[in-house]
Amino acid sequence: MADTGEITDINEHQATYGGFTAMMTWGTAAAVALAALVVFLIAT
Repeated sequence: MADTGEITDINEHQATYGGFTAMMTWGTAAAVALAALVVFLIAT
């Protein structure tokens, strides 16, 4: 990384990344559930 003279706050970065991974996990689960519902509705 480039040295910009700023002090990074690793705790803030970890919290942001944690939120991102949580949203991706729930988003993936929701997409799979929606896809399963669509397949079920088309099959019937």
